[in-house]
Amino acid sequence: MTLRSLYDVPAPAKLNLFLHVVGRRDDGYHLLQSVFVLIDWADRLHFERREDGRLARHDLGLALPADDLSLRAARTLQAQSGSALGADIHVDKQLPWGAGLGGGSSDAASTLLALNRLWGLHWPVERLVTLAATLGADVPFFVGGRNAFVEGIGERLTPLDLPPQRFALAKPAAELATAGIFASPELVRDTDPVILAGSFASTGETDLRAQVAAFCSGFGRNDLQPIAEARCPEVAAVARWLEGRFGNSRMTGSGSTVFARVGMDDRSAEAWPAQPPPGPWVTRLCRSLDHHPLLGWAG
Repeated sequence: MTLRSLYDVPAPAKLNLFLHVVGRRDDGYHLLQSVFVLIDWADRLHFERREDGRLARHDLGLALPADDLSLRAARTLQAQSGSALGADIHVDKQLPWGAGLGGGSSDAASTLLALNRLWGLHWPVERLVTLAATLGADVPFFVGGRNAFVEGIGERLTPLDLPPQRFALAKPAAELATAGIFASPELVRDTDPVILAGSFASTGETDLRAQVAAFCSGFGRNDLQPIAEARCPEVAAVARWLEGRFGNSRMTGSGSTVFARVGMDDRSAEAWPAQPPPGPWVTRLCRSLDHHPLLGWAG
């Protein structure tokens, strides 16, 4: 039976529990270390197979750029696979732009996974991850489908089993330009690299467990945050607001969203924010995901 459509395909967001800049390559790309965790806030995409080879995107909410990552992902997969099929891609955009949540990259990854199935390609996940790396630094993570320790420019992934977590998120109206932050002369580019305990046979499982616990309880920092706060006072205001409520806060990625860790048994957080935020900010209480909802779709 030929698959004709796929509806309500999720494209979840991610948070950077920390983000360290540990160096810079000769080509100008920055070398990063981070832990990425998937959360239960997502865009929704719908796919309908076309026999004429045409690729078309239809916006169900806010208008997207004419050539967004989901279309680029579809074109790349079509070209590399030699498929004569096309698709209508309907995007219900729920994640805010310029937020550091990886929304565009997640849309691209879900497009690759969905069209791989809709077109009957049956590519394994390793092949899709290689293709994803040509689209953007965060896309391989979403295709891989597991929370991960991330290195290099985003292409080196070590899956991690993370405990369930909750986060309070707040995003101001302002957006941040990633290129401008990374180009700043004030950016710290020599943070000491983290050595992942599980990378060495001489270290035991207990060492890795302790390291994972540290990652989930406030380890490190976001090296981009001081630059972002200097360029965008709203980010600093959001960070102070969350710090005052939950005792911690951190910016995610290079976007303007700030999150705070919230105890799993903190019942007061269920109604958060109890009072309206002091600015026109998007707020949300999120839970971590154990894995991507589309894990296992490749192959």
